[in-house]
Amino acid sequence: MHITLGILIPFIGTTLGAACVFFLKKQIKPLVQKGLLGFASGVMIAASVWSLLIPAIDMSVDMGKLSFIPAVVGFAIGIIFLLLMDKIIPHLHLDSDKPEGLKSGLKKNTMLVMAVTLHNIPEGMAVGVVFAGLITGNNNITLAGAYALSIGIAIQNFPEGAIISLPLKSEGRTSRKKAFLLGTLSGIVEPVGAVLTILLTGLVVPVLPYLLAFAAGAMVYVVVEELIPEASEGEHSNIATIGFAVGFLIMMTLDVALG
Repeated sequence: MHITLGILIPFIGTTLGAACVFFLKKQIKPLVQKGLLGFASGVMIAASVWSLLIPAIDMSVDMGKLSFIPAVVGFAIGIIFLLLMDKIIPHLHLDSDKPEGLKSGLKKNTMLVMAVTLHNIPEGMAVGVVFAGLITGNNNITLAGAYALSIGIAIQNFPEGAIISLPLKSEGRTSRKKAFLLGTLSGIVEPVGAVLTILLTGLVVPVLPYLLAFAAGAMVYVVVEELIPEASEGEHSNIATIGFAVGFLIMMTLDVALG
């Protein structure tokens, strides 16, 4: 029960965010959107450090001065993996008319959802890897710490769900119900990825430090490549900076207090 709830918490965050389409008539104001993007960035960076990289290093303490190797290798592979996914998977960002990835005949709405789905891949993996470690009884991972990661990701998923569903409706691209469905579906990859990771627990255990660092690298890639540039573009970039600080502090507090 604890594992199931922990896996679903991030998806619930996305769903609640997507539900904003039923209560808000227009898009989120640019000022607020920048703050939310900064907030999401802060949460993801803090989660990458305290929930993923530090545990990965702690698990490798028996390697002595070389205990950093799993974290370094996993982190680098995570960056490379997301870089390749970014080049391969067809997707479109909200403020752009030029699709990225391989050429395809996918509709614009589908590629918008694919962009957010691509960002959610590392988050789903992060949750799955942490709970897989918990199941195996790893002393460096606690139930409270795993929940802290899930809650932190859910908090940053809320604005993400709203940011994808509201523009779809306000720009006349689709109905409220369909916009909500598309916003919700963008987060479905998280519980699916988490469940698949947990099902492979037996294979995960030997390389758990590498996988934790891999998820961290993938999450940092998303922040540096997409979230921060978008949040810093144009006016009011200071709001994004404040949002980043708030998100970072909240996630750090959750992880330290609960972990």
